[in-house]
Amino acid sequence: MSNDLNSSGDNQLQATEETPAVLPSVSAIVSRLRFKQVALLTALDEQGSLHKAAEVMHMTQPAATKALHEMESALGVTLFDRSTRGIEATELGRCVIRYARLIQSDISNLRDELQGMLTGQGGRLSIGTIMGAAPLVTRALTRLREVQPEVSIEITEDTSARQLLLLDQGRIDLMVGRSSVSSQPQLYNYEMLRGEPMCIVTGLEHHLATAQKVRLQELSTASWILYSSNMPMRIWIEHEFKLEGMKVPANVIETASPFVTVTLLAQSNMVAVMPLDIAHFFAAKQMLCILPVHLKTRIEHYGIVTRKNATLSSIGKMFINILRQQN
Repeated sequence: MSNDLNSSGDNQLQATEETPAVLPSVSAIVSRLRFKQVALLTALDEQGSLHKAAEVMHMTQPAATKALHEMESALGVTLFDRSTRGIEATELGRCVIRYARLIQSDISNLRDELQGMLTGQGGRLSIGTIMGAAPLVTRALTRLREVQPEVSIEITEDTSARQLLLLDQGRIDLMVGRSSVSSQPQLYNYEMLRGEPMCIVTGLEHHLATAQKVRLQELSTASWILYSSNMPMRIWIEHEFKLEGMKVPANVIETASPFVTVTLLAQSNMVAVMPLDIAHFFAAKQMLCILPVHLKTRIEHYGIVTRKNATLSSIGKMFINILRQQN
């Protein structure tokens, strides 16, 4: 790396005990930061090298170094640690990078919405959803397309934890899931929608598929398909097993994909946990069987999750209103 990465440079701010606890004012930060500097932050994080980031940004390396120093000076903190191996974001730097991605995403959304207004189109909406909320979300989207047929929509289905990461990065505008899985749920607005009844499912050829009643103990030796550890659905089924004096078998297959789950059930004697609304859909298509297992507890409700202090587009607000009506 060049001398621009010298960690002992006079202009390099150090995160030491002497670093002032009081940051510059918002007006001071705004007056000194530029959008290209914000874009450089994310490029540095992605490339791990000042030289490569400068190339991506079509800047010279000295110009990139100067821009980084200006950002650190404007914020009053060190954003990256420099070494001969490259650069790596500090803890404070990772926080700033997260907001830099949000700023870029908001600018992109601004451009898309303005373009939609100029061309008479409906704009763009990016939504995340957990599996159990998919039926509600798709009904709401169908209604949204009826009133806004020109809107461009992107849907991502995954766990709440992964959806929150996308929300933090500005890659989705809102999600339907749970903010409680975050270590910092206070960063989000949460509006509860509904509960998520769960059930136990298996393939049509399973020996218990036609049973009138099944006890959870009868499935203690079965091979299970479950969500990943620490996810609400996984925590819930572990609690159900505990109430019966049992432990979840160790040899589980972990997936959040309903398609993978249904495919595995069709090809094996495995059993799985699935939201009841989703299970009814697949059962109606004769793709799986819902086992008549009495479950003692309920899983946590899910709801609408947005970033605090983020401004939703008019399409986003309309979709949320439709969700409330569909609920």
